[in-house]
Amino acid sequence: MHLSDRFLGLAQQQLKFLAADADLARLALYITERDQHETPTLTLVAQWPHDKSLPPAISDDPSLRSAAPERRWYPLRYDQNLLGVLRAEQHALPSREAHEAPRLQACADTLACILGLELDRQRLHDQLDQQRNQLNLVVHQLRNPLTALRTYAQLLLRRLGPDDQHRSLVESLMQEQAQLNLYLQSLDRLGQTDPRLGADNATPLLLPPVPADAPDLTIAELLSPLIQRASATATLQSRPWNGPSQWPEWTQTPRAAPDAVVAEIVANLLENAFRYSPPGCELGLTLLDHDICIWDAGPAIPAEEREHIFAKGERGSSSTDRPGSGLGLALARQLADNLGGSLTLQTAPKTLDASLPAVGNAFVLRLPRSSQATTQLQ
Repeated sequence: MHLSDRFLGLAQQQLKFLAADADLARLALYITERDQHETPTLTLVAQWPHDKSLPPAISDDPSLRSAAPERRWYPLRYDQNLLGVLRAEQHALPSREAHEAPRLQACADTLACILGLELDRQRLHDQLDQQRNQLNLVVHQLRNPLTALRTYAQLLLRRLGPDDQHRSLVESLMQEQAQLNLYLQSLDRLGQTDPRLGADNATPLLLPPVPADAPDLTIAELLSPLIQRASATATLQSRPWNGPSQWPEWTQTPRAAPDAVVAEIVANLLENAFRYSPPGCELGLTLLDHDICIWDAGPAIPAEEREHIFAKGERGSSSTDRPGSGLGLALARQLADNLGGSLTLQTAPKTLDASLPAVGNAFVLRLPRSSQATTQLQ
């Protein structure tokens, strides 16, 4: 068993402090070593004093073959498991034995807790390594089919004329493939140190991350591919879709790169709208004054669930029979808050805009004004 230097140092320190306050001739800490094919053994990991060397395994210590009245053993138990023992040898002072025993057992209990936490840390670290290796393997395996998809799309594009009505579909396919590649790059960076994408200068929780020094962008640029994707999904599902007919001035004002998180929020809201609204239900995206509204004309979410659905892992009663993790709305609201905006639910969409249905669900993403626009006004 490999124990960290931090644990070994702490264990040695505990023995030293205990020996300083007690009339002890020797202290030794053994841990239980288990092997699949062997009987568990007790291995020495710390002792006091250092100048009296003990054998590395308790089974190799000849001094233990005979009983000694001054020697006591204190088990190290953690979660009903025997992790080791604390060996204490006192000077020949029987009157002090009863006085020292509770302190020695308390020290053993403390060492057991420390050792248990150390073993838990090792187990979690090993699990994390296994998951990271598996993730790296999946990312590697995904690159090949994604590259093939792009190759096929490029070949198909060559066969289509510049005015072919299907050309935009193939171009959208290539755009989505490029976005997937960005996600893969983000997954590939998990666990790696990249100072350009640290917590202080990168968009929080956004995949793929956007460095703070990336070029400025506009809301129109962020939403355009999402609206194209939604339109294609609506066509495939044979349901009415209503996208914006024009782009207001505020959607074309340059914004700082971290505002790219808006695309992540809107993508989550659109996915929820398509997934949880009834089949054939009309839905759309409407641009208001610095608000982005994703709405549907389905049954209104019950009043008692309207805040509940924004909690992590929680889902509405109408969605329990459909696949989902309950993370989309929680993530969207958290990203909106981090951005300095807000995300709310309105079940009377018509109150937001006269062209919207009277009953349904409208998720309203309110955005802070662009810092560039504010500077221009000043």
